[in-house]
Amino acid sequence: MAFGGNDWLALTDEPTLEPEIPICDPHHHFWDFRSRSTPYQRYLIHELNADIYSGHNVRSTVFVEAHSMYRPDGPEELRPVGEVEFVQGLAAASASGIYGPSRAAAAIVGHADLKLADKVRPALDALAAASPNRFRGIRHNVSWNPDSIFENRETEGILADGRFREGAKVLVQMGLSLDMMLSFPQLPELADFANAVPDLPIILNHIGGGNRVGIYAGKDAEVLAEWQAGMAAVAACSNVTVKLGGLGMPRWGFGWHTREIPIGSEELAEAMSPWLTYCIEKFGPDRCMFESNFPPDKVSFSYNVMCNAFKLLSKSYSDSERAAMFHDTAVRVYRIDV
Repeated sequence: MAFGGNDWLALTDEPTLEPEIPICDPHHHFWDFRSRSTPYQRYLIHELNADIYSGHNVRSTVFVEAHSMYRPDGPEELRPVGEVEFVQGLAAASASGIYGPSRAAAAIVGHADLKLADKVRPALDALAAASPNRFRGIRHNVSWNPDSIFENRETEGILADGRFREGAKVLVQMGLSLDMMLSFPQLPELADFANAVPDLPIILNHIGGGNRVGIYAGKDAEVLAEWQAGMAAVAACSNVTVKLGGLGMPRWGFGWHTREIPIGSEELAEAMSPWLTYCIEKFGPDRCMFESNFPPDKVSFSYNVMCNAFKLLSKSYSDSERAAMFHDTAVRVYRIDV
């Protein structure tokens, strides 16, 4: 059979661990990319619900931009508003309660181009108007890597760019947050940026964008050392929180997506532990939040297995520390009304 897909994931079936623990999933996407060769091309409210109602107590979620449903015309800087308009409708459908008690997209993270500097404000105003009750901030993907196998989203050194930093200061003025996705060699640049805008809440996605393929294949010790140094520098910035997840993406080099039988939670927890526990140690539970990153991470494991792994990995922490990582940090950072 072909690997991937719900039928493949169902080959690893586990009972749900500690189903009573409240969860806020702070990172997932909605999209309909049926014209692309993207895994799980359609991921809308029904697909999300099939995952978050797979046994765990997911009370709310946060949508993060995915370049989906942009406006097809009009000013370039306003086209991302279409995505927030689209998600606002899905969130309203979820809030009606007809799909169950969980509140999907209780907070919405859109996109605006910070390189517009102070001229980014009209775009941010339009995003806020599209979702007056859920829009919390933007994500600007600044990923850049010298290896051509990675899809660069920005130019080298963008975090030091004066226009970019001026745009970030507009976020501060408007009380908005900034999600960041990058490649791990950029972590020292993020630390410098975070110190330059200390009043800006920054959320680092996917534990700092590790890579163990391409030019990094077979260099685990070097990658780990560089990643740890970068993460320690970022953790020293009190305005940065980190999302614990994203390791299901193939660029991490685990190869889970190629298995005949999907990985189980015990093995998954063991594999993730060196990376996630380092983040928890450096940032502290109050600045950490477990994330699904679905559907990208869904190429490697099911939602139930993933949450089970997070629960196994966090067993040694106190109840309050686990509550922070599973729910409270995300609810605080994204200002979700519970």
